Amino acid sequence: MATTTPRMKITYATLSADNEELQAAYDHAVDEARAMLGRSYPMLIGAEERTGDEWFEDRSPNDADIVVSRFPVGTRQDVRDAIDAARAAFPAWRDLGWRRRLELLRRAAETISERQFLYAALMSFEVGKTRLEALGDVEETADLIRYYGDTMEANDGFVKPMGSLSPEEHTRSILKPHGVWAVISPFNFPMALSGGPAAGALLAGNTVVMKPSSDAPLMGYLFAKVLLEAGVPAGVVNLVTGPGETVGAELEENPGVDGMVFTGSYEVGMRLYKHFTRDYPRPIITEMGGKNPAIVTRNADLDEAAEGVMRSAFGFDGQKCSANSRVYVDAAVADQFTAKLAERAKAITVGDPTRRETWMGPVINERALEKFTTAVEEARRDGGRILAGGEVLRDGATGRGYFPTPTVVAGLPLDHRLFRDELFVPFVVVGEVDSLDEAIAEANGTPYGLTAGIFTRDRAEAERFLDRIEAGVVYVNRRAGATTGAWPGIQSFGGWKGSGSSGKNGLGPYYVQQFLREQSQTVMGDEPPDA
Repeated sequence: MATTTPRMKITYATLSADNEELQAAYDHAVDEARAMLGRSYPMLIGAEERTGDEWFEDRSPNDADIVVSRFPVGTRQDVRDAIDAARAAFPAWRDLGWRRRLELLRRAAETISERQFLYAALMSFEVGKTRLEALGDVEETADLIRYYGDTMEANDGFVKPMGSLSPEEHTRSILKPHGVWAVISPFNFPMALSGGPAAGALLAGNTVVMKPSSDAPLMGYLFAKVLLEAGVPAGVVNLVTGPGETVGAELEENPGVDGMVFTGSYEVGMRLYKHFTRDYPRPIITEMGGKNPAIVTRNADLDEAAEGVMRSAFGFDGQKCSANSRVYVDAAVADQFTAKLAERAKAITVGDPTRRETWMGPVINERALEKFTTAVEEARRDGGRILAGGEVLRDGATGRGYFPTPTVVAGLPLDHRLFRDELFVPFVVVGEVDSLDEAIAEANGTPYGLTAGIFTRDRAEAERFLDRIEAGVVYVNRRAGATTGAWPGIQSFGGWKGSGSSGKNGLGPYYVQQFLREQSQTVMGDEPPDA
């Protein structure tokens, strides 16, 4: 596990990187990862590596015959024990001070970067990410730790001197940790979306109980183990695996949890948002889904627009909450644009994500594949034109996995549910509009507000879009991804409306503060209080 490989920065905006050293390092890591498949791993509760009576298999979407890992089916008692361990560890972790916490977390970030190829190869087996997408996920995790640590440092631990009403009065504002935070993470960014929230909570002085997706428990486990290797004390980070009906429910209901981060669907996020605060206000950060629009005006560079939509719609099979799943194009250029988009979709290589030539791998499981086929059938039934894709690969090596093809649909009415409902599959609908105002109105006409993009060479059109679009992350003329590709310290990432609850975005300068609460301290005397 201590293998080190060349350090190379891979981000979601540089997925065309063609570096022979990088490719060779990943290929070597695939062989190493393959030898690790099928192992059993414990839950991490306090100082204990706990197993249990029942186990579940984490199978690869590339090939359902491959068991990536085995984990215990956690019980409510396991969760209670993890919460108790986190509560017991909290005072010492809080009192350690932000500088020492930062030192330990930065050490963990360096280890993650050193192991980025092995972790990425394991991720390709576990969730089906292609090599560059997986490398980006791992390095983003390390950069999230670094950036959130830089935020703590730049704000001197969030201790701010305030004014006074007399020479003897000394007042300061200080942000303090809450206690125990639950981190419930999804499969689609299995390390970054477990590691990023956990790192924010830990740097702020909280302790955490992590519940990774049952489709991606290994990545959450590896992140937690890196923290422990770096010197984070036992009990500060805990990990319980198992279903939402038991593990997730206990985290939701247990009064020993002081705060929660949830990343996942709108339906589950809204239920948690209502229930978690049922007795008294507790902080909950819900990062939910998106039905992310791109707008293509008659003044767009159509090649740029088609490339940006293609990358955003089909990167990791459209299984990013920021994926571009609907496009509103000016009727005057609609035929030209859809032809260019369909051509690019048809050229995508679908297959084993560990292979260099593969641009798109599988969706995560059978349920996702059924959602894809249902959408295709519905589009055909309701008069949509399938311009590319619409099929599932079922022959040869792909027959044991879940491999849809990149699908472009036109001709559906703009009020069709496929323009409204999040699918999380490689499926993009294109609708024609007569004006930019109509496009913006349609783009804003859903409960979601996560990401959005526009392609236009008219500055006034771009400004009108930026002024009126209802989304937390927006892009203009982004060839690398019409609505995707945020990176820590570059683009803050979070949603408006039904896409997010806090108004403070991940990857940005205001994220860590959400894990803290303010206390005003006034001390009378000749000397101010110690910082």
